[in-house]
Amino acid sequence: MANEVLTVSPKILKEMKSYYQNYLKSTTPPGGNFAAKKAAVNITAYNSGKVLFQGHSAQQEAALWASKATNKPTKKSSSNGSTLNTPLPAGFRNWSVIGSDEVGNGSYFGPLSVVAAYVDQSQLPLLKELGVRDSKDMKDAEIITVAKDLITFLPYSLLNVMPQKYNAIQPTMTQGKMKAVLHNQALGHVLMKIQPVTPDAILIDQFELPATYFKHIQDQPQKIKDAVYFQTKGEGHHLAVAAASIIARYAFLNSLDELTAEAKLKIPSGAGNNVDLVAAKLLKRGGLSLLGKYAKLHFANTEKAKKIAGFSN
Repeated sequence: MANEVLTVSPKILKEMKSYYQNYLKSTTPPGGNFAAKKAAVNITAYNSGKVLFQGHSAQQEAALWASKATNKPTKKSSSNGSTLNTPLPAGFRNWSVIGSDEVGNGSYFGPLSVVAAYVDQSQLPLLKELGVRDSKDMKDAEIITVAKDLITFLPYSLLNVMPQKYNAIQPTMTQGKMKAVLHNQALGHVLMKIQPVTPDAILIDQFELPATYFKHIQDQPQKIKDAVYFQTKGEGHHLAVAAASIIARYAFLNSLDELTAEAKLKIPSGAGNNVDLVAAKLLKRGGLSLLGKYAKLHFANTEKAKKIAGFSN
């Protein structure tokens, strides 16, 4: 997982807490000033002035405050010296690769969707022609169109953990471990689908240090470890990751539509103020048992929704 650390003055610390007020978590660590989660980034601020950014977009989020910090942001490494990314061989983007990515881990409503997809090198021109690229640069309508094409010919595996199941697992498993286990399982499924073909490599869109990822999956019956590489912004390093991301986003959007139809209430993505209002309506309608069918309850949004709804249980 990408880490950035800044040191700021008490004045800036106060400014940051105000800025992240809609993303605050209900608890803070010992010595902490505040803790927040904005999309896929966890922000933990300490009374000492140290502020730790962790997650997919940690570097970008820290950059918002870099000019106000008393130090320059520096990437932390694990105690064993592991680096965030693993070096990719020359010509990697032209290899036959299984890529994997996830969508929904930063959204309060909806599932955690993990997809692994195999792209043979002969298919790379076709994917480019179809418009496969970083899904964050694509509008939802285009993602849906492209994904519908991809799922007709790419070997892939989708693991869609809906909120009710997610909430049952989460108390005994961190989100990081959950994602690692799901990536490992999806990769295993695709490897079985393409037998006897063996991919040149596997590329996982980076969300943990490699050592942490492999620690998370050490208790799994099948551990995919051979020729595995990790890269932040993996979509830019191989179209297999971009394709996996597009299919995962498509599945996530479909799930939101299904939840919206079931709830007879628009179920949005994200974790901003708008989701708190929708969560409050669900709480008033059916309490936490109903909300848990649609939302990841460990998010700070649950406590905010309780306050809005005047919910005490």
